[in-house]
Amino acid sequence: MSLTAFGFFGELPTFSQLENPENNWATEIVSSDSVVLGKYFYENRSLVKKKQIPVHFINALLATEDIRYREHSGIDFRALVRAAIGVFFSSNSGGASTITQQLSKMLFTKKPASGFDRLKQKLKEWIISAQLERRYTKDEILVMYLNRFDWVNNAVGIKSASKVYFNKEVDSLSINESAMLVGMLKNPSLFNPNRRIEITEKRRNIVLSQMRKYDFISDSVYNQLLPQPIKLDFKKESHTQGLAPYFREFLRNKMKSWCKENYKSDGENYNLYTDGLKIYTTIDSRLQRFAEEATVVHMSSLQKDFYKHWDGQPNAPFPEDFEPEQIELLLSQSMKRSDRYKRLKSYGVDKDKIKEIFNKKVPMSLFSWNGRIDTTLSPMDSLLYSKYFIHSGMMSMEPGSGHVKAYVGGINYENFQYDHVTQGKRQVGSTFKPFLYSLAIQEGYSPCYEVPNVPVVFDKYKWRLEKDWVPKNSGGEDLEGLTLTLKYGLANSINTITAYIMKQFGPHAVVDLARKIGIQSKILAVPSLCLGTFDLSVYEMVGAYSTFANKGVWVEPIFISRIEDKNGVIIEDFTPKSVEAMSEKTADIMVRLLQGVVDGVYSPTAKKRTGTGIRLRYKYGFKNEIGGKTGTTQNQSDGWFMGITPNLVTGVWAGCEDRSVHFRDIQNGQGANMALPIFAEYMQRVYSDTSVSKVFPEKFDISRTIDLSLECDESNTIFNEEEF
Repeated sequence: MSLTAFGFFGELPTFSQLENPENNWATEIVSSDSVVLGKYFYENRSLVKKKQIPVHFINALLATEDIRYREHSGIDFRALVRAAIGVFFSSNSGGASTITQQLSKMLFTKKPASGFDRLKQKLKEWIISAQLERRYTKDEILVMYLNRFDWVNNAVGIKSASKVYFNKEVDSLSINESAMLVGMLKNPSLFNPNRRIEITEKRRNIVLSQMRKYDFISDSVYNQLLPQPIKLDFKKESHTQGLAPYFREFLRNKMKSWCKENYKSDGENYNLYTDGLKIYTTIDSRLQRFAEEATVVHMSSLQKDFYKHWDGQPNAPFPEDFEPEQIELLLSQSMKRSDRYKRLKSYGVDKDKIKEIFNKKVPMSLFSWNGRIDTTLSPMDSLLYSKYFIHSGMMSMEPGSGHVKAYVGGINYENFQYDHVTQGKRQVGSTFKPFLYSLAIQEGYSPCYEVPNVPVVFDKYKWRLEKDWVPKNSGGEDLEGLTLTLKYGLANSINTITAYIMKQFGPHAVVDLARKIGIQSKILAVPSLCLGTFDLSVYEMVGAYSTFANKGVWVEPIFISRIEDKNGVIIEDFTPKSVEAMSEKTADIMVRLLQGVVDGVYSPTAKKRTGTGIRLRYKYGFKNEIGGKTGTTQNQSDGWFMGITPNLVTGVWAGCEDRSVHFRDIQNGQGANMALPIFAEYMQRVYSDTSVSKVFPEKFDISRTIDLSLECDESNTIFNEEEF
C-alpha cells in the first residue's frame, strides 16, 4: 500500500484532481415554464443533488452494492475476505468493490487491466478510495457516483437515466423503477431493458430481494412489487428528437459564439458540451407544443392537396413550360448542396464518379406524412421526391417583453434541417404593406382617406428605372375606377392603394422605417418595395409586427433570459433592445386597420364585408380581437400570414424549397390558404385551455377616439361578432 501511495505501481491522481475530478456535464436548455427542452453534451450527464434522489433509490443501491457503505472508510475488508474465499472455493460469493472504489475507477481509470496490472489497479483504487473518503462525505461520494455512472443508451448519470428510461425526474422514480436502475449497475449492457427485458426483470427482482433482506421494504411490499412488469417510457435523448429541435440547433450556434466570448474563472472559455451550463430560454413548452402540432395538422393536409393538384401534370412539380435542362439544373444544384455530395467531394471522389453514385439505385427510407417509406431509389430520384414538399416556418412572441414563446423552423427536423425562421428568407409580398400604411397614418392621413383605384405610374426617369412601372391589382372583385379608403385598401390588399402611398413618401422613407422596426436584411430603396418584392426572415417580420401591438415601440425578439453555470450562479442576464419606431396613436390605428383584415370591411360592390383574413372568423370561429395580414408572392411561391393579438404576435411562412415549385392557382397558393391555417390551429390550441397556456383572449388597449376615427361610414363599423 505504501509503495502504491508513492507511485511505485503507477501514477496516482494529484490532490487537485481529487478535489476537482474531471466531469463532462451536459448543458441544459430550460423553457420559461421550467421544462428541459434538450441538452448539448459529449456525455449526456446532468448534475443532481442528494435531496433530489429518493430514499428508496439510495436504499436499493446500498442493499445491492455496498451494505456496509456507511461503516467502512472506502475499503470493505469483510467483503474482500468473502470474495477471496469465493475465488478459492470457486463459489459466487459477491464482489468486493465498494461504491467508493467503483467511483475511483470511473474517475481515474482510463481502461481495465488484467494480470499483474489488474493487481496494481486494485491497489491504486484502494489508495484513491481512502483519499476520496477523507475529502468528501459519504453522501457526496454517493451523489458523485450516481452522477457519473453510464446507464447506456445516452444516459450518463441518474438524471439522464431517469429521463431516458422512464421520462420522469429523479425524485419521481418509484421503488420498482429505482430497483431496475440499480440492477443495471452490475452490467448495463447486459441488463439493458430495451434489449433483454426478461433478464433485466430478474435482476431487478434480485435488488428487491436485497431490499427486503436488509429491511428496506417489508415482505408485503416485496410481494406486491415482485410480479409487476417493468414499464418503460423510453425516450433516448438526441439532438434531432424532442421538442423545439430547430430552435435548439439555432440556439447551439448562438451559444457557441457566446462561449468564445465568455470566460470561466480559470481563464478558459466556457465549453457548451462539458461545463453543465443552464440556458434559461423564453420558449414556453406548452405554446411550443401547440405550434408544432398546428404545423403538422395543416402541413400534412396541405401536402395531400398539393399532390392531388399536380397529379398527372407534365414536368410535375415544375411548371409545364420548364425545359428538361432547367429541371436537370435545379436537381444538380440540389445535389451539390447535399451532405452526401460534400462528403464524397471531401474524400476526393471526382465529379463523374459522384454523378454515377447519385444515379445508382439503393435501399433508402423516405419521409412522408403517413410514416417512413422503405424503398429503392437513386439519390437523384430522392432529391426529386423531396422537391414536392411544402415547408413552413413559424415564430410567436410577446410584443411587450420581446420573449419568443414558440419557434418552429420546419416540418420535420430529422429530414429537413434548413431553418425557415432565422436562416431562411423569402419574399414577403403584401405582409410588408402595413408599414407603408403606418407612414401615411404617421403623416396625418386618416384611415378613411379616399384614394382613386386607378393605375399608379412610376416614371422611369424620375424614379431611375429601366422602364415605367405600373403595379397591378391581383384580381378579385372589380373595383376599378372607384375611390377606396385606406382602411379598405389594407383589408383587401389593393396594390394600387399601396403604390399611391409609396409615390407620396418615396422608398427611402420606407427603408428608414424598416430599420427602426428591426429589419436588418438588405432592401433597396426602389418603388417595388411597396409590394414586398424582397426577402426577409420570419424572425424579422414577427419583430417588426410587434411594433403595432406594442404602442409603436419595436422590441428586439430574444430567446434567452439568463445563463447559469453548473452551480446555479448567474453568468449573464439578457434584456432586449427597444426603439420608438412610430407614435402610439399611429400604432393603435394600425392595430385597428389590421383587425379590419380579419373582421372585414364593407365592400361597395360585393355588398358585404371582405378581407383577406376573414376566414379566421367564418371558418375557424374566433370571436376575440385579432389583427393580421396575408401575403402571397408572384406565382404563389410564398404564402404568409402575420397575426397579432394583445399578448402574442405570430408569423407564418409556407412554400416549397424551390420557388419554381408551387400551386398553379391563387385559390390554393394564397397566404390565406397556405399559412393562415397554421396560425388558426395554433391559436385555437392556445385558447382551448387557458389554464394550461396562460394566454387569454384579451382586448387591445385602444381609446374610443381611435375607434371613432375608423368609422368611415355606417357600414364600416368595428367588428360585430353577431355577423359571424
